[in-house]
Amino acid sequence: MNHDFYPDGYLADILRETKTIALVGASPKPERPSHRVMAFLLRKGYRVIPVNPGQAGRTILDQPVVARLADIAAPIDMVDVFRAPAALPGLVDEILALSRLPKAIWGQLSVRDDEAAAKAEAAGIKVVMDRCPAIEYPRLIG
Repeated sequence: MNHDFYPDGYLADILRETKTIALVGASPKPERPSHRVMAFLLRKGYRVIPVNPGQAGRTILDQPVVARLADIAAPIDMVDVFRAPAALPGLVDEILALSRLPKAIWGQLSVRDDEAAAKAEAAGIKVVMDRCPAIEYPRLIG
């Protein structure tokens, strides 16, 4: 897929089909973008599981934090990535090692690695990079 442009339908389908989101890089600090996006997604009715090894065992926005994706018992529909772009290849490897693959990986603004995306897509996972669901949701769904 060309990750310079996403058809609106592609993004909207991911947002509509997603019920459970693992938010990698979740922060307990309200001023952080990951915290604000997590709050937005929760308000829109998504189940959001914060992933942050430094916060594991605590809660963020009343949601229990896990250290890594493999610690999540429930099926994940989407992995929302708030990490540096250099972390994406390793994160894709972690995702591909899960017993049940998510339907989508969503890299936040500035999070892009085309080789990592190609690897995930080869496994049947939809990939969005350098976009924010908290921006796309109001634009596409309302």
